[in-house]
Amino acid sequence: LIQAIRSKESSFGGIERLGSGSYYEHVKIAEPNEFDIMLVMPVARLQLEECDDTGAFYYLTFKRNPKEKYLSKFLDEDGKLSAFKMLQALRDIIKQEVKNIKITVKRKKAGSPAITLQIKNPPAEISVDIILTLKVQQSWPHSTRDGLKIEQWLGRKVRRELRNKSFYLVAKQNKKEKVLRGNTWRLSFSHIEKAMMNNHGSSKTCCESDGSKCCRKGCLKLLKYLLERLKMKYTKMLEKFVSYHVKTAFFHACVMWPNDRDWHLTDLDYCFQKYLEYFLDCLQKTKLPHFFIPQYNLFSPEDKASSNFLSRQINYQLNNGFPIFQE
Repeated sequence: LIQAIRSKESSFGGIERLGSGSYYEHVKIAEPNEFDIMLVMPVARLQLEECDDTGAFYYLTFKRNPKEKYLSKFLDEDGKLSAFKMLQALRDIIKQEVKNIKITVKRKKAGSPAITLQIKNPPAEISVDIILTLKVQQSWPHSTRDGLKIEQWLGRKVRRELRNKSFYLVAKQNKKEKVLRGNTWRLSFSHIEKAMMNNHGSSKTCCESDGSKCCRKGCLKLLKYLLERLKMKYTKMLEKFVSYHVKTAFFHACVMWPNDRDWHLTDLDYCFQKYLEYFLDCLQKTKLPHFFIPQYNLFSPEDKASSNFLSRQINYQLNNGFPIFQE
């Protein structure tokens, strides 16, 4: 697919694939039937203009005499780089290509940054989300300045190294826009999240073959599983909640309890309860700050009712020995 995309549309000539999300962070639960693949396009210099007060969504324009002349066909009438136009072009190529193989492209979900492929193959159906991503090689936007508070947990040096990496922008519709034009982009740090997941200890050897094991990922998997089961049961009430909420709370928990001794493998039940109580606290306050963009609250106060509902369900599970895990 990538060969085809590169050859069919010269603008996408430089794209590379990057696996992101739970499968590649080794925290996938249940069947490996969902994959996130980022198609990453390097761009040199962009001008970012915040489009709301979250600090997460941006309009993009090119600086004077850009190297990226080949992207000019994707500019809208205001000279902004249109996520919608780029996604559309990518989608058309992919639809054309998969005609010859047993794969279908799912219908477009409004505002979704992903192009979803369904691979219908016995014994299971697999879905692959393809996410168009720009890789920007310049310093991170101002809104991230006070985020990534990992000094106590992973150390100052690691924070500096991570912040020196490129940042990503995904073609994501900002729902708060007055007119939905489809030209907004959202910051993404999935490559940094993957790095933190895979080197998650305050000591360098945590969970390596010669190091002692911790229960951090075990706790994350349990809460992901709990949310997944509850979502299956109360789909409508809990549709706003996604595993990214659980993962963000997990990173905050790692910062609150930064030492490996706080996460002994043998203390899984105690650690899980601690982490769960923190998550419940976030639900109660309807406040879960984005790990990289602290001003961006991932729980919106207008979802108070569903936050309360989820909170009640989790409390019930907690107080009754998690009957949903036995079902």
